[in-house]
Amino acid sequence: MKMNKFQTAKKFIVYLLIFSHFLAGCATTGSQNTVKAGPKTSSSYDVKTTETIPVATKLDVIIPVFDPGLSGNSKDYKEDGIWPELRRAEANRFAYKLKQALDDSKQFGAVRVTPDETASGDLYVLGKIEESDGQDVEFDLSVVDISGKEWLDKSFDHEVEEDFYTNTRNSGNDPYAPVFKEAADAIVKALNKRSASELDDLQYIADLRFGASFNDAAFMEYMDTNRNPIKLVSKPSDNDPLFQRVKAIRVREQLFVDNLQQNYSSFSQNMDASYLRWQEASFTEKQLREEAESESLMKTLGGIALIALAIAAAASSDGDSFNDSALDAGAIAGGLGGALLISSGFESREEAKFHQDAINEIGESINLELAPQVISMEDETVELTGNIQEQFTQWRAFLKRIYDQESTPEVAL
Repeated sequence: MKMNKFQTAKKFIVYLLIFSHFLAGCATTGSQNTVKAGPKTSSSYDVKTTETIPVATKLDVIIPVFDPGLSGNSKDYKEDGIWPELRRAEANRFAYKLKQALDDSKQFGAVRVTPDETASGDLYVLGKIEESDGQDVEFDLSVVDISGKEWLDKSFDHEVEEDFYTNTRNSGNDPYAPVFKEAADAIVKALNKRSASELDDLQYIADLRFGASFNDAAFMEYMDTNRNPIKLVSKPSDNDPLFQRVKAIRVREQLFVDNLQQNYSSFSQNMDASYLRWQEASFTEKQLREEAESESLMKTLGGIALIALAIAAAASSDGDSFNDSALDAGAIAGGLGGALLISSGFESREEAKFHQDAINEIGESINLELAPQVISMEDETVELTGNIQEQFTQWRAFLKRIYDQESTPEVAL
């Protein structure tokens, strides 16, 4: 009887081991991620997932060419050490550099540099240059969305360290790059404070405001423009023919502005070599100028002190002829020495001016002109002449003519 029980237990253990081995084999066969590297088994590709990742609304950003920060008074340019053509070139370059920084963030849709703020977009980044001398750079940014709501109003500045130019790893790099990265990070931070529904409404408002630039009566009814920011009160039907026409024309404008990006890119690249040399030279010249100005001040103060001592010595004469003669000689010598030091100080100022002129001469060599544009789209061709601002204005007029022609096809325009 005991043997039967022992045999039964033995058989149970054997069966249990076999079953466990079978389960282990099934687990090994069904496992998909037990090995971290190497080709997957064919069965792993049969696994399907229904999980979807929501795509966040990405706003299109408009960056008009920066305000160069020129006062309009040419005398101020010289006093402030500003070369107007260089500053205008920087206004284009800074806008493009900020575009690149925002593109790198991957948080926005299309980021476009434009001649002015009239281009159609969801978010606008308006910049003004306050200072740029190779060592110190500062610009103001105002970020506002299409509804008129201000996201950011801040000044950004950066001082280039002296060791930037001594580090060979920085060869070919823009010393101003950190300030554009800082500005882009601040804009992304402001973006993260907005809700998905708010961002979605902004894209509708962008379409409606673009439409209102052609036909305000048809599109203003969807927005409450008496409020600031503008509020979306209703949405047109996606099948509304006027809304569809406006969206199609808006795509044409976006394509035109996309084509302009190559101009801004080429302009920035073409001025790279000259501009990077200017930055380094200007950095060095500024340091030399500051040293010269400091030397001038010390020499001038020393000269004034010697003259003061000479006057004091002359005033202290007690009538003794020998002593008076010695004091007079000392006074004359002190006065001459002081005058020579002051003269030397003025020479240092001339040296400082020379350094400033050298900076201006480098700036003068940068050309701001952009090539005229000839745009072909579908069966329409428009020839645009003048500078890029004038071309953009002509393009908008061309779009208006297309809209009017499609709205009244029986009328010759």
